[in-house]
Parts: sequence; structure tokens; C-alpha cells
Amino acid sequence: QTHLSDTLAQSRGLVSTDVKAKDIVLEHKNYCAKKAKERHVSTDVLGYVTPWNNHGYSIAKTFAAKFTLISPVWLQIKRRGRESYQITGLHDVDQGWIKDIKKNSKSTRIVPRILFDSWSLQDFESLFNSEDEIEELTGAMVQAAKDERFDGFVVEVWSQLGGQKRQELIHLLTHIGEALHLAKLNLILVIPPAVAPGTDQLGMFGRKEFEQLAPFVDSFSLMTYDYSSPQR
Repeated sequence: QTHLSDTLAQSRGLVSTDVKAKDIVLEHKNYCAKKAKERHVSTDVLGYVTPWNNHGYSIAKTFAAKFTLISPVWLQIKRRGRESYQITGLHDVDQGWIKDIKKNSKSTRIVPRILFDSWSLQDFESLFNSEDEIEELTGAMVQAAKDERFDGFVVEVWSQLGGQKRQELIHLLTHIGEALHLAKLNLILVIPPAVAPGTDQLGMFGRKEFEQLAPFVDSFSLMTYDYSSPQR
């Protein structure tokens, strides 16, 4: 059961480099209602909401004002044939929830995560090699955002090609960024760590790629939450 407190987590000694497990167990549902809408940082804050954890939707509504960007993990983009693209996952879109978020925090932007789902190498090749294909894909994204009243997208595609086709991906993402910005929408790009986990080897995304994409991407979401694995 959620409990309310009159004091901040900082005041209760919970923001520390030496947090005790028992404190987390005792305090994890205890928040200061008086400060629920107060931000402590001036930079953008991105929060993900996943369909497999429905409680996240409630948390997002309660603390909407603390986030500048909220990304529900809803969408996929699929290639259906020559110059044909479809946004799927729209059945998960909850317009009532979006309305509640905006009611609690007018400045918070809804930017669903979109995944290039079930793409073959040939699908990517067809997209990379045709400006018309790229235009159709970006058009489908912009139209979906307008229809569903999204504020942009979190795009997850970079890691799918295992570090290959980097310049082609940069070209694609540049076009996506330009199209979204023209429609006054945001582009957030999910990127892997610059150094491969557990090694000193450079990863799939480095400074060169960052500098090329920075003018066209509003924010980069560095994916580190999957670092742990059974092998480590």
C-alpha cells in the first residue's frame, strides 16, 4: 500500500551511496505528496512505461510533472512491401491516460518507443537504398503521431544491425529527425554504450556517430539497464 510522507526522500536519508536494503523495503512506497510535482533538475528527464507493468501507468500520472518526456513501450513499425509501412501496436495506446498525463503536467511530452520489428536484412537494404522508401516510412511515423496526438518518438533501431550499416543508419535517422522536426515532433534515439560491456573494446556507437546525429536528434537514451546477464 502506498503511503504519504511530509518529508522528502533526501531528508529521510534515502538518497545516499550507502542505501540499506531494509530502507528500500520499508520506504519504497512512501513518497512526499507535497513535493510530487516539484522538479529538482533543470534537464530533460525521460521515463519509460511498459505494458507488462501496469503500475507504471499510475506512477507516471502521479509524478508526471517530474518528467519532461514519458515513453510508453507501445509501437512497432513494419515493412509490408515496396514503399509500404505500417505502425502496429496502436491497440495499446490509451488516450485517456495521455489526457490524464497532460492534465497533471501540460509540459510533459508523450514520445512512444517505436521498434523496427521483424525486419530482415533485405528490408533494411530496401529502405537504405531508396529515398522514396525513407519518405514513406517517415510519413507513416508523422501521420501516426498526428492521429494519436503524440509529441514524437523514442526510436530503437541502432543495435539491430550489430554495428553494421552505420552510415546508412545515420542517413535514415537524419531524414527521420528532419521529418519529425518539420512536424514539430521530437526524436529520441536509443543508443548502446560506447564501450562494449566487460571489455575495453569500442562499442557500436561512438563519438563520430554522435556528432553526425546530434543536429537531428533531440535526445539520446543510453541503454545500460540491460547490462547484467547470467554470464556476469
